[in-house]
Amino acid sequence: MIRRSVLLSAPVRLTALLLVLVIVATGCNRGTKGDRPDEGTPVEQLYEKSHKLMQGGNWSGAEASFRRLVAQYPYGPYTEQAMIESAYAQYKAGKHDDAVSSIDRFIRTYPTHRNIAYLYYLRGLANSNRNTVFLRRVWSLDASRRDLSTPHQAYSDFNIVVDRYPNSRYAADARQRMLVLRDVFAQHELDNALYYVRRGAWVSAAGRANYLLENYPQSAFQNDAVAVLAESYTHLGNKTLADDARRVLQLNQPDHPWLEGKWPKYPWMIRKLNPFAGEKSAATGQRNARLEKK
Repeated sequence: MIRRSVLLSAPVRLTALLLVLVIVATGCNRGTKGDRPDEGTPVEQLYEKSHKLMQGGNWSGAEASFRRLVAQYPYGPYTEQAMIESAYAQYKAGKHDDAVSSIDRFIRTYPTHRNIAYLYYLRGLANSNRNTVFLRRVWSLDASRRDLSTPHQAYSDFNIVVDRYPNSRYAADARQRMLVLRDVFAQHELDNALYYVRRGAWVSAAGRANYLLENYPQSAFQNDAVAVLAESYTHLGNKTLADDARRVLQLNQPDHPWLEGKWPKYPWMIRKLNPFAGEKSAATGQRNARLEKK
């Protein structure tokens, strides 16, 4: 009797083992399908789904959907467009570093693509905004008072659009953005010059002002630079150069506050000694005043 029961239990054990294997396999298949919901979807439908997510402002969802498209269909026109729109979605989501990396990969892979001008333009936009969103929101940090390596890269990107693709639809806006960036660079030099003015380092202040005038002519801050020259040469005792600077300033901007002894002005000694304290540019102050009147 004992031997017979043992023999009868062997098929039961085998059946139970098979049931366990079936259940495990079914669970694995369900998990795999859930992880890849778009697997097997035609490329046209997957692209339309991704594009609708982007049109709805779901940038993260669009980026993930485009990424699945590229993984399933690594070649073809839909894939190329998905890579472009994925970079745009990253830019709109504030992932500027990721957007630049995606654009760099695309340019290396498709250097003669018909939309290559747009990719350089988009890279310029992303580089213009890298490392700025958090600082501006939390501290309202002026763009000219941060590291300018990425804005310089943005300027180079926009310059490529203007030089290589002057007839593209992006050339005109790229040119305008280059002018804005030049003013950012000029203001950065002015901030440095005013720092030396606060410290009484008149030779260094004059050097920075001259650098601004030579490298960023016709910028919004050129008259401020002339005022710095006049102030510096006055303290250095060079009456000839000081008078020349004053005459140029009176000719170009007769209402500049320096001519009335009102710029630059530091009411507190602690602010004068603070290396991080910036002086409001006369050009910036006048621009803000015009905006308030409007």
